[in-house]
Amino acid sequence: MRPVRLSVVTAAAAVAALTAVTGCAEKSDAAKSGDGAVQVTAADDSCEVSKKEFPAGHVELAVENKGSKVTEVYLLFPDDRIVTERENIGPGTKARITAEVKAGAYEIACKPGMKGDGIRQKVTVTGGAAAAERSPEMDAAVAAYRKYVQTQADETLPKVKVFTDAVRAGDLEAAKKAYAPSRIGWERTEPVAESFGDIDPKVDVRADGLETGQKWTGWHRLEKELWQDKKLGPDATALADALDKDLADWQRRVGRAEITPTSMANGAKELLDEVAAGKVTGEEERYSHTDLVDFKANVEGARHSYDLLKPVASKNDPALVTELDKRFAALDKLLDTYRDGPDSYTFTSYEKVGKAERKELSDGVNALAEPLSKLAAAVVK
Repeated sequence: MRPVRLSVVTAAAAVAALTAVTGCAEKSDAAKSGDGAVQVTAADDSCEVSKKEFPAGHVELAVENKGSKVTEVYLLFPDDRIVTERENIGPGTKARITAEVKAGAYEIACKPGMKGDGIRQKVTVTGGAAAAERSPEMDAAVAAYRKYVQTQADETLPKVKVFTDAVRAGDLEAAKKAYAPSRIGWERTEPVAESFGDIDPKVDVRADGLETGQKWTGWHRLEKELWQDKKLGPDATALADALDKDLADWQRRVGRAEITPTSMANGAKELLDEVAAGKVTGEEERYSHTDLVDFKANVEGARHSYDLLKPVASKNDPALVTELDKRFAALDKLLDTYRDGPDSYTFTSYEKVGKAERKELSDGVNALAEPLSKLAAAVVK
């Protein structure tokens, strides 16, 4: 999970600030590009945009990070649901974000340092090309993905109950055994789960991702008690009850999530970003060292989105599809070397994976992430 999920709001702020301070030079840069993209210039203390108003349809944000910190950029609904995002945009680097956007009010936000609420600004998407006008193939892909996401949520709840029942019973070993399996469905569909903004901070935040005054709850709080503290605290039952309740809320709401072909493609890239930012580093599951389980689930979720979009992408960019097939296969093969039993989700404890091996895993993720970042553009050509 991302350290602070509420940062989604940041992107909107960034756009507002960006638009407000955008001058002739920025407009000149936008004109030079000649491709109609909304230019987003991120810095450590500002977020500028070339347009405060743009037409509905296929919208592209051309992001450049001119700051000294890694940043994130978000396009948000007024209620903070995520339309699209891009994480881990390093200093001096550029990124393109493509999304299908309907007419309405939105916010763009830049999040320097990937912490806090960031910088926000309101933008308006005017009537124009209808984002809802899609080919039958794309409608079928969206419908299939929506069913997949709901199924993952439905199947997660009973697995979580095995985990929380063990916590409530004070059975440490049973809780440890059930912990990683209870997270698979969430990890497969994390971008959609996180799009609501308020659920992720309750169930999947780490200690270093807490906002000021926020109480630490969720999986990772219990993970710490089970593996580091080696005992369940007096509020363990309340934490287990809250996890059940919050994930049931996710299950009820996931069917209403905004899903488009481009959000599916961008979500696949976000899952690879999740791997790079938390799983490869060992930060996500720092107490249980079950990072490779999350790693596998993230890759599976990304692959599922890609497979659903592949029929259209193969027509528009066959070379990209060839490259993605190759990179997914290579990463799957590499992950298989860390299996520690017949079960497809039994992996070596990540604390036993050395620096060289982690570098190899990181290289495999990066090799896939780069072409995967082009998938959204390939499905809207």
